[in-house]
Amino acid sequence: MKLGFLTSCMPERSLEDVAAWAGANGYEALELAAWPHLGDRPFTASHVKADAFDEAERVFPPLVEYAEERGVRLMIENCVMEGWHPDGYPGNLAYSPELWEWMFSLGLYLNYDPSHLVWMGIDPVTALRPYVDRIPHAQAKDIQLFPDRRDRYGWPGRAVERPDPWDVGWWRYRVPGLGQVDWRGVVDTLYESGFDGVLSVEHEDPIWGGTEDKVKTGLDIAHHTLRPLLVA
Repeated sequence: MKLGFLTSCMPERSLEDVAAWAGANGYEALELAAWPHLGDRPFTASHVKADAFDEAERVFPPLVEYAEERGVRLMIENCVMEGWHPDGYPGNLAYSPELWEWMFSLGLYLNYDPSHLVWMGIDPVTALRPYVDRIPHAQAKDIQLFPDRRDRYGWPGRAVERPDPWDVGWWRYRVPGLGQVDWRGVVDTLYESGFDGVLSVEHEDPIWGGTEDKVKTGLDIAHHTLRPLLVA
């Protein structure tokens, strides 16, 4: 297993600069950000340009067939994308194991990120175990919950005052090691089931963001958390 990170946390840097920094700081792989600019939201970058499309059951089958002919596997991340809906409801087709199975029936694979499962009340290790053979790539992002705030807002999050559509009010993302994900359990389960891909840090930590120096510190924290768990 190799340790990498998603390039969106360094939006002002060229891909060449990001790669040079990663190699000099103990990272072995990069996951390239490929989404359009989303206003003032931090941790967004387009290091690879990609066209947008919708209507999954119509669009994906021919793309899957085209990819399979060339030895490429198409993946969907289990990100809930609650910021796509004004009331915080799921906006992505792969947020639960039930939907993963439907997605697999279309020939797609899973980009596994444990952080999204935690706030939905799904145990990330239990959910991971049956599906590792359909996971070519995994992301490492942690999450910090504030249950007392959930008692006010409910599961979907803020409804009356929500200037930032991504701020649900009762949880926030953290770099690995500063949240509640059981990284020892996640990594052990991946290894036990034969995973040999990349575990890619997705840095969206609001504490260790805002400046390039803070972002680098966040990546260092993630590296110190995960590197000891990975077989060299």
